[in-house]
Amino acid sequence: MAEQSGLRVVVTGATGNVGTSLLRALGEDPRIGSILGIARRVPEWTPAKTEWASADLGAGGARDADLTALFQGADAVVHLAWLLQPTHAPLTMWRTNTLGTDRVLRAMATAGVPALVYASSVAAYSPGPRGPGERAVDESWPTHGWPTAAYSREKAYVERLLDGFERDHPGIRVVRMRPGFIFKRQSAMEQRRLFAGPLVPHRLVRPGLLPAVPDIPGLRFQALHTDDAADAYRQAVVRPVEGAFNLAADPPIDVHVLADLLKSRVVPVPPAALRATLAAAWRLHLVPASPNLFDALLRLPLLDTHRARQQLEWTPRWSGPQAVAEFLSGLRQGAGMDTPPLASRVPGGRIREIATGIGSRP
Repeated sequence: MAEQSGLRVVVTGATGNVGTSLLRALGEDPRIGSILGIARRVPEWTPAKTEWASADLGAGGARDADLTALFQGADAVVHLAWLLQPTHAPLTMWRTNTLGTDRVLRAMATAGVPALVYASSVAAYSPGPRGPGERAVDESWPTHGWPTAAYSREKAYVERLLDGFERDHPGIRVVRMRPGFIFKRQSAMEQRRLFAGPLVPHRLVRPGLLPAVPDIPGLRFQALHTDDAADAYRQAVVRPVEGAFNLAADPPIDVHVLADLLKSRVVPVPPAALRATLAAAWRLHLVPASPNLFDALLRLPLLDTHRARQQLEWTPRWSGPQAVAEFLSGLRQGAGMDTPPLASRVPGGRIREIATGIGSRP
């Protein structure tokens, strides 16, 4: 790629849900000169201003020296790379998510990169206030996660890594993005593979076909469209901001919103019975998502996004229900993108998903 003026940005995990939208957003920003997208598997798709490099942050992947070389000359690193599977091999996830992030931080410091934008999550937060005094929490809410859910636990652990990194490297600008659930049409099949597995008939998730939605007490979360999340990340790259930013769109999603989107009725279901069913299905390798993630979901706080709206001048263009509706539309249509994580169909299809062990391989 020819040398260009403007900021040089490195994006890890660049082929996934957020990464693909972020590359497009950065490519359209005249302040960005060039982008290096880092992924385990380099795609054929190449957006504007982007070149690719292959690196695996997990054990046995790229050496520290390799990461340092990739980061040389960068004005900012956006760290998105994160494994959500295999839940039956938690050590694999730990090596990529926590130890891999530690390697990214050390390589950044060695390469002299002046800014980090890190993809944290609402799942990094401790359980939120519930009941009559329920309120949305700001970025000062404790980030201890939910200890039994690997995703939540690892996001909280990395928050502590960043605390130490900021202390030891005060000259590096660190931004922590804490979004709610992120959806777009093209992420539908990836998210089906990550959370529901090959046994879910995704084409039947259409209005009027599902007779009922389970009414689960405490099930309420916030969603946002991936392009809105990407816009906030872009703003964090080009603006001299630091610290944490909550990202979410209103209104929150609950069972009544889901039932309205699916034109279904709400049927009460005891949470313990549903969790027991999920736990049995997970132990039998019928679904990839651990029941511990369900436990964390019921305890997530609602997010106050005032800081992002002020300091990033960020306003989501899609409401939470609109983002979920687009995802459901993509699910019905088997939507995806021309990158390995977002492919609408993996080689071998659902048979291969089953044969390789649901929840056993990344």
